[in-house]
Amino acid sequence: MPSLNEVAQKLVLPGMGILAADESEGTIAKRFAVIGLPVTLETRRDYREMLFRSREAMSKYISGVILTEETLLQNAADGTPFVTLLAETDVLPGIKVDRGAFAMPGTQGEKITEGLDGLRARLAHYREVGAKFAKWRGVIAVSDIAPSRNGIRANAHVLARYAALCQEAGIVPVVEPEVLADGEPGDHSLERCAEVTSETLETVFKELRLAGVDLGGMLLKPNMVLPGIRSAERPSVGEVARRTLEVLKAQVPATVPGIAFLSGGQSDEAATAHLSAMNRMGPLPWALTFSYGRALQTAALLAWAGEAANVPAAQAAFAHRARMNSLAATGEWRVELDRAA
Repeated sequence: MPSLNEVAQKLVLPGMGILAADESEGTIAKRFAVIGLPVTLETRRDYREMLFRSREAMSKYISGVILTEETLLQNAADGTPFVTLLAETDVLPGIKVDRGAFAMPGTQGEKITEGLDGLRARLAHYREVGAKFAKWRGVIAVSDIAPSRNGIRANAHVLARYAALCQEAGIVPVVEPEVLADGEPGDHSLERCAEVTSETLETVFKELRLAGVDLGGMLLKPNMVLPGIRSAERPSVGEVARRTLEVLKAQVPATVPGIAFLSGGQSDEAATAHLSAMNRMGPLPWALTFSYGRALQTAALLAWAGEAANVPAAQAAFAHRARMNSLAATGEWRVELDRAA
């Protein structure tokens, strides 16, 4: 049985990244609304099956997929379990284990992620049915009064407890503290994001150490350092990459095998460009790759539009986006390659 470190290393092999396919029903409903598709068990299944059967993308560029509990246990239309489909392309199944972020008492506009109750038993079950890694998202809002020190500390503490439980179960924890770019009011500066991200990561790693988490058997899934989406600031790709790396180098121990970014608040191409720019600024102490949801799927979703006849075109769009991010994970992406397609 591979060690936690070996699983973590496999997830961040050069040119490989993680597909986040763990959208809640509410999130996937918003995405399906764009193409006029109702949300049912069957439409969710067909959409994800389209992605998982994209053999080019899955075999060449994707190392792991974050699933929902529904999808981890689900079968394709022909009865093949999704975990079997993933195994055919040597992709590791992961599982989102948090129950969502809820209003945090005693704060204004801050949230705390719930789901620790019963997590030990759930993780044992997920391990039995094939999950190799897990994900938990903590949400850090930015405003004139947020985040509070208590909001950061509480979310960091919960992330550490989750990570310790994962490792106890033999599952690699992906630790996701997200400083929101698209929260309210969303007008904060790049420097404000850098300050909050730095304090958040510092607190998260303090809590991880206190909880006895093996930093060599986990991955970090952070935000990039960006201005809020309603900010008038328009930093260059190079500036975003430089400030993000400065924060990460100051706060993330070299023992962590890899950092797989989320794409929140960015266009598909921007998320790719920023990742590639960072990898060109190496050498770096950890692997830097992607763990994207929307930034990997949007083009495929629009091409698919819920129609079986469109599956080949949708899979081609997904493979292109995955290839572009694979190139970014080795610092080899160029805008001409993206736009040529």
